[in-house]
Amino acid sequence: MAKAVRFYETGAPEVLRYEDVEVGEPGPGEVLLRHVAVGLNYADTYFRNGTYPIPLPNGMGVEAAGVVQALGEGVTNVAVGDRVTYTGFINTLGAYSTERIIPAAPLIKLPENISCETAAAMTMRGLTSSYLMRRIHDFKAGDTILLHAAAGGVGLIVSQWAKLLGLTVIGTVSTEAKAELARAHGCDHIINYSHEDVAKRARELTDGVGVDVVFDSVGKNTFMGSLDSLKRRGLMVCVGTASGPIDGFNPQLLAMKGSLYLTRPALADYIADPAEKAALSGELFDHVGSGRIKIEINQQYELKDAVQAHRDLESRKTTGSSLFVI
Repeated sequence: MAKAVRFYETGAPEVLRYEDVEVGEPGPGEVLLRHVAVGLNYADTYFRNGTYPIPLPNGMGVEAAGVVQALGEGVTNVAVGDRVTYTGFINTLGAYSTERIIPAAPLIKLPENISCETAAAMTMRGLTSSYLMRRIHDFKAGDTILLHAAAGGVGLIVSQWAKLLGLTVIGTVSTEAKAELARAHGCDHIINYSHEDVAKRARELTDGVGVDVVFDSVGKNTFMGSLDSLKRRGLMVCVGTASGPIDGFNPQLLAMKGSLYLTRPALADYIADPAEKAALSGELFDHVGSGRIKIEINQQYELKDAVQAHRDLESRKTTGSSLFVI
């Protein structure tokens, strides 16, 4: 019997159950995968609390890395014994498990210099950072970005990648400890939003011009301040809603605040094409494998402690990446 975390109703972390599950044999286009490490992402809480509606009961988690144990009919992209990683959304739910049956299509082979633990800690965050840096905007050296949650898993990767591109990074954090972490990973300036006005400070740091791009993973609490931080015709990228969804937005505001651009991208749409997924993951693995981008695994849990892991995540106790070690 395998072990897995499942939930039968939406709600607080306490709805998560750690239980025995039958795995079975892989069918056509599927593989049996033994997990080595499982990623813990803020997006997991959206499934658990009902922000992302899914049929119930269901599994939890959309990111993990492990070793292929058996192949179903027609699988050609991986072989038994391959170390692989994956991420996604609906098609990969069920990552919080010791082993599972999963479609072969989402699997990405790992190079020798990337461990399963590193992969599980960065596949979703890393691919998100990859498309944010390489697909969302045509960055040029000297551009300035405002990066919310700069000490989070995506934030630490984006800030390092931004410095490789010659960008100026203004990061927002809630504590001095997180400020120190963000600075160590490439942030040129820090705004502590617990006692500073983000938009006002961003304007001061850009001589009143505003930033070229805002990456906002917070949502409701920071949305207006993010818009007010942008330069004329700047780009607002909504990449998450940690503080809640943005309600009642009037597009006329974009014109009033400087003919701004607004996008709400989803990772799934940037890795749906196999060639693009290979390009984005290849560049990510190259940066991480060479040490140009470092992945910080700052929290580790066992699967049976999923409830506590979600509590820590939602109370902002975590920094960098978190994972479950199998």
